[in-house]
Amino acid sequence: MTTQQKILLGLLIFVPVALLNFIFKLPPMVSFIISGLAIVPLAAGIANATEAISEVIGPTLGGLLNATFGNFTEMIIAIVALRQGLAEVVKASLSGSIIANLLLGLGLAILAGGLRFREQQFPVAVARINASSLTLALIVLMTPTAIQAAAPGVSLQLVDHFSYAAAILLLVFYGLMLLFSMKTHRHLYLLNEVAGVETHEPEAAVNLKLQIGILLGGTILLVFVSDVLVDSLQEAITEVGLTQLFTGVFLIPIFSSVVEFITCVKFSLNNRMEGAVAVAIGSSLQIILFVAPVLVLVGWLLGQPQMNLSFNFFELVAVVAAVMITNSISNDGATNWLEGVLLLMTYLVLAVAFFIHP
Repeated sequence: MTTQQKILLGLLIFVPVALLNFIFKLPPMVSFIISGLAIVPLAAGIANATEAISEVIGPTLGGLLNATFGNFTEMIIAIVALRQGLAEVVKASLSGSIIANLLLGLGLAILAGGLRFREQQFPVAVARINASSLTLALIVLMTPTAIQAAAPGVSLQLVDHFSYAAAILLLVFYGLMLLFSMKTHRHLYLLNEVAGVETHEPEAAVNLKLQIGILLGGTILLVFVSDVLVDSLQEAITEVGLTQLFTGVFLIPIFSSVVEFITCVKFSLNNRMEGAVAVAIGSSLQIILFVAPVLVLVGWLLGQPQMNLSFNFFELVAVVAAVMITNSISNDGATNWLEGVLLLMTYLVLAVAFFIHP
């Protein structure tokens, strides 16, 4: 058993403690921290089960399954929050997940790998496709703000209608991107084995029923734990004097994405930067192209029109900054430790800005 597995196993103790909140009302800040820590092993269990099932059902269906469940934790937390009318917190957590994956997750991976290897490389073709896809996402996210700036008196209902249309178009593009990456140009996305580095060890046969059970059980527990997290959110942030914006953008994504950060660092330490880039940038693309559009449509069905693609201007600036510096660093298909520091420094600057933002 690896150190990571031991830590995740130890964190499972927080799951029953978090669920006790349904019987004994714990202090809000305690509930928030405990439920946040409980989400980490559940997210890891769901991710591992999804990966194991993918090995059994084949690359095409497996890739689709991974694509669907890749950001399942963020989606569950967001839907629970939407049901409680916290659309602004949901949007903040979405933008926060994008920022955390691009700046914190990828930054840690590039720095860790760069300290071990002089330079690390990954396919330039994939970097260009990712950069273009992130740019498309930015165009969509900036359009509602541009509409409101160009026509200050525009009805919010029209912005909602744009969001519904754009959400459907993004889902169509996401489907085409899956077709591109898993079928027509699959060879571009295969994680190549680096000379001298063993990338896979022989694995035991996958117990499909067990993995499906873990996937379903983990999902059910995640719903309840997310409910505790969201319930305690309002009082907890008031108690310590934080804003909803800072909590949504910087605290919630750390709990929900920590497993991805660890995966990115592990890839980079094995000199497989293409894997780290695939996880960090791929996860961000999935949030923008799949999770956000789905949540916009879910908000429509739940009668939450505030759940649209019109993001807080400060969030939008942060996402634009994260995408621009990530595209700038990744466009040459090579990384070094200083570029990791650049990403992490950008993340810290944004964190301070959001912390002091009223």
